[in-house]
Amino acid sequence: MKLYLDAGHGGSDPGAQGNGLREKDLTLDIALKIRSILQNGYVNIEVRMSRTSDITKSMRERTDEANAWGADFYLSIHINAFNGAAQGYEDFIYSGLSDSSATARYRDIIHAEVMKLNQLNDRGKKKADFHVLRESSMDAMLSENGFIDNTRDANLMKQDSWLSDVAQGHANGIARAFNLTPKQNSDRGSVMYRVIAGSFKERSNADRRVTTLKGNGIDSFVTTETISGETWYRVQAGAFSSRENAESRVRAIERLGIDAFVTTA
Repeated sequence: MKLYLDAGHGGSDPGAQGNGLREKDLTLDIALKIRSILQNGYVNIEVRMSRTSDITKSMRERTDEANAWGADFYLSIHINAFNGAAQGYEDFIYSGLSDSSATARYRDIIHAEVMKLNQLNDRGKKKADFHVLRESSMDAMLSENGFIDNTRDANLMKQDSWLSDVAQGHANGIARAFNLTPKQNSDRGSVMYRVIAGSFKERSNADRRVTTLKGNGIDSFVTTETISGETWYRVQAGAFSSRENAESRVRAIERLGIDAFVTTA
């Protein structure tokens, strides 16, 4: 499956602004997190991003790139703004599509998964004549993840844990919509060695661990696991088909003074 992941705005175009935040920064953060979750957690998915840094890129360049690549799905990440009072989550597909179209069915699944995690009001599933929806030749969806000029929504946007949850919701939706295979269940039961760099009862502690690892060049993300009825937040810092490569990652983490271990569970 080929996913074109579009972090809205960027460079000279900051997008919506409010409460000390800029849309272009938030969309890039969420999109990078989505890519990390999908690439670390699933097989047979390719992700190409419209941008991975703060660059200027026109909407036409984005859709032309996705079309030329032959993407299977176009996902555009945005943050809303209106009058300071509006709040919540909504998403869009092209206005010319029916509610029974494949695009609508994919969007229904993604919408449901995002709403499970984003702590936002549900403003509904909508249609629009946006360029990225109209000019992309594949199924396409645009999500508006809260209102940057609303105090409640903006306070959530300032939390890395919230950005991670929004990314996780989108990733869960993509995985469900396209029946992606988790890495640990792939290749007819072949073993995947996951590196765990901490397990915490508090999400904030897990997020701090991720920040530390990423600051040292080690990509990681938070997963959840239920043990004896309690939710634990685990920091996964890689998944490898080779035990040797996993152990090498463990040693790199331990050099930072952080305990880590390898699991196949």
